[in-house]
Amino acid sequence: MTAVLEQTDATMHIAPPEKPTVVAALSNVTKRYTNGVVALDDLSLSLRAGEIVALLGPNGAGKSTAVRLLMGLSAPSSGVVRIFGADPRDTAARVRTGVMLQIGRAPEMLRVREQIELFRGYYPSPLPYAELVHAAGLEGIEDRFFGQLSGGQKQRMLFALALAGDPDLIFLDEPTVGLDIEARRLMWAQIRQLAARGKTVLLTTHYLEEADALAHRIVVVNKGRVVCEGTPAEVKSMGSGATGALKIIRCSTSLDAALLRKIAGVAQADVEGALTTLTTSQPEATLREMLALDQHLHNLEVVSPALEDAFLALTSADGK
Repeated sequence: MTAVLEQTDATMHIAPPEKPTVVAALSNVTKRYTNGVVALDDLSLSLRAGEIVALLGPNGAGKSTAVRLLMGLSAPSSGVVRIFGADPRDTAARVRTGVMLQIGRAPEMLRVREQIELFRGYYPSPLPYAELVHAAGLEGIEDRFFGQLSGGQKQRMLFALALAGDPDLIFLDEPTVGLDIEARRLMWAQIRQLAARGKTVLLTTHYLEEADALAHRIVVVNKGRVVCEGTPAEVKSMGSGATGALKIIRCSTSLDAALLRKIAGVAQADVEGALTTLTTSQPEATLREMLALDQHLHNLEVVSPALEDAFLALTSADGK
């Protein structure tokens, strides 16, 4: 029987400054739409210099509303929104921000080179053209029209446009959608470099492994409120606490799912092919009973819940 016990997260994070400056903040913000829907409910959120913050939540949780407020595209019903100590709609504040939206578009009949030069012209101190092309991995496609680019290439060009003004605060909305693994890792490296240069990044993503790999701090929102916030490790711990310090057991066993679900502490059990996966709040007792019932159990692996498991636990618990 082979066993792999308690995996550790080897993801490397660049440490943010010890005493970082608050770059942007939502203070006791409520956003109520004319149809009566409350998108944000007395929510407070701060973003600090040199920090990558991942804003997570289920659909309709209020993430997009929070970002729109920080971008100055919407006004709060109550509360205060500030970036660099000013109103987000203030010109001096806006030229220090960069934005990459998931639904971002660009003129189809302008070339990549033309798009970048155009955006650089909007800012007083833009990044050099060559630096933007390298940061977004656009070498070799600068003369293509935007309409000729693949989905992943369009994402990379929009990333370059977000960095054109050398912003101090960058909003990245689902930045790696459509990217292959290599391009995604290259963009991750560039995002880490931004933080290392003292830039602040607010990241929204449905790829929870992306948040786990990049974020110094994760903020989980649900129904317009902050459910929890902390480092990726702290959020995972909170998620485990929300469901009774869960562990995940994976193995090959002849025991069927219906029988496993009857074992004390087992919250869920699934069998897919030769692999059985179960979630339990009593891992040692569960393992003892499983081994007593199946002495041929093998390929055993016991791990802590991933960020995805913590996210589901926290948002489910908040909805009860």
